[in-house]
Parts: sequence; C-alpha cells; structure tokens
Amino acid sequence: MTDYPKAIAPVDRIEPVPRRIRAFLAGEQVLDTTRARYVWEWPFYPQYYIPIADVDRDLLVDEERTEQSRRGTARLHGLRVGETFRPSCGRWYGDDALPGLTDTIRFDWAAMDRWFEEDEEVFVHPRNPYARVDALRSTRTVRVELDGTVLAESTSPVLVFETGLPTRYYLNRTDVNFRHLVPSATTTACPYKGRTSGYWSVRVDGTDHPDLAWSYDFPTGALLPIAGLIAFYNEKVDLIVDGERRTRPRTHFS
Repeated sequence: MTDYPKAIAPVDRIEPVPRRIRAFLAGEQVLDTTRARYVWEWPFYPQYYIPIADVDRDLLVDEERTEQSRRGTARLHGLRVGETFRPSCGRWYGDDALPGLTDTIRFDWAAMDRWFEEDEEVFVHPRNPYARVDALRSTRTVRVELDGTVLAESTSPVLVFETGLPTRYYLNRTDVNFRHLVPSATTTACPYKGRTSGYWSVRVDGTDHPDLAWSYDFPTGALLPIAGLIAFYNEKVDLIVDGERRTRPRTHFS
C-alpha cells in the first residue's frame, strides 16, 4: 500500500464536462464547446470527446480508414490549417460507440497548439475532476540527500498533495545547496501547476544525475504557494521528513 491516495475513476467512465473547451491550431479555432464529455481511457485522467457539431469540419481531412477500440469504431481524420497538417489525430466515433459518444471526436492532445478550459490554458492533458492538488505551508523538517550528500534542508516547506502521486516537498531556494545543482535545458508542463521555469541536474562525486529538481516561477493561481520554490523527485533522491527516512516511491517518474 502507498502512503498517498490512488486515482479511482474506472476505465471507460463517461461524464459531462461543465467547462467551455476550446482548442487552436496554427491560429485557427478548431473547436469550441460546452458539451464535451470526459472519457477515462485509463484511470489517471480523462480525455475530451467533442461533439462533431462543435468542431470546424472544414479543417478535418477524412483518411477513409477506421480504428477499433473498446469504445467503438472510429473513423480517422487529420487536421489541416493552411500549410499545417496533423495526420491521424482525430477519431470520430460512429453509431456503435459507447452511450453518449456517437458523433463525438477525440483529438490527440499534442495535435493542437493550445487548449483552454474557459479562458485558462491547460497543458499536457485535461484536468481530472476527481483529482485534488493542494499546496500547503508546513513546519515539518525536510532533508534531501543523494548518496549521503545533503542537497537541501528546510523547516518551512510547502507540501503539494496531488491525487495519484506521492507528496512533493517544495523548498525555499535559500535552503538548497546549489553547489551540487547544474542548470538543465529541460522544460515540462503540468495540467494543474503550469509550465516549469527551471530544471536542475545533481552532480555528486563527479557523477551527474539528470533532471532531479525543478521549479515553477509562475504556477497556476491555485498553486501560487510554490512560486519560485524547488522540489526534488522523491523517486530519485532520499527524503528525511521529521527525522524519518522515507522509502523511495515507485511511479512512472522512477
């Protein structure tokens, strides 16, 4: 058993999306809907399925082939906006689809340049309505080590509790030993926190451990307490919290 809650939505769960969803490619609006469906293709987060009536069909390119899935038969479509073409990025579901999915289309997330929930940009994948992400100030003592070398030590961390992931400990930069941190060109994004503004590898005893720490200088509004702070992957470093050495969790970041 882990020490954090798992995602609980079963595969193929379908729920209405109460938010306005828009997506853009090459400056053109591809879709605009308040009638999207959440569909959990796996338990961790859903995808948007969009009513075809709310998609600009002039941008669709019918590839005249189908794909079978447990959700039904989908006709594959590409997207073309001027000189920009995204092949096989849309799956238009027909009459044999699961209830509520007939004449909806599911686009690959990366096929679009921008996705929005209402007027806030969303990154990586739709936000899970059953997930919580809370950033809470704390006075726990946190020490971060790697191979016996202390990388950071803090008595004022901000703890981020995110459904389905281990607790992350965000630390003041003044509590981090930058002698062991090497700036990295890596950038990532999160649906709940936004885009990272910095990544660091860790150098210990002449060995580089890539991309172990990161920071968000401009997180989303709900996660403002972590702005400018630095976190390390629990999966790749040793954490001592209130004097107790934590076991490294096993996740897809391991």
